[in-house]
Amino acid sequence: MNRSWLYIFIGVVFEVCWVIGFKHADSLITWLGTVIALAISFVLVLLASSKLPVGTVYAVFTGMGTGGTVLAEILLFDEPVKITKLLLIVLLLAGVLGLKLVGNSSDSKEAAH
Repeated sequence: MNRSWLYIFIGVVFEVCWVIGFKHADSLITWLGTVIALAISFVLVLLASSKLPVGTVYAVFTGMGTGGTVLAEILLFDEPVKITKLLLIVLLLAGVLGLKLVGNSSDSKEAAH
């Protein structure tokens, strides 16, 4: 895994944090944390986009962010678990993995720079 993919994966973690913050922030401190998480995630996506195809970066970022947010809702906020929802997340993550595998040819460009 190269550095750009690492930026995406760390950015996804911060994306899940700011999405949760949009729903649950209720004080100045929690809103400040939400805004900081938002800024960090976008900076990391911008850094990744400078080396990887932007379509792949955006698809992976939003796909994994969506999956992570749904899992966080289930694990942290007792959202009901629906098998259909979990199957669709697995399908989404399979698509993300497929994009990663297809995007490997772009990784070699980064290694050459």
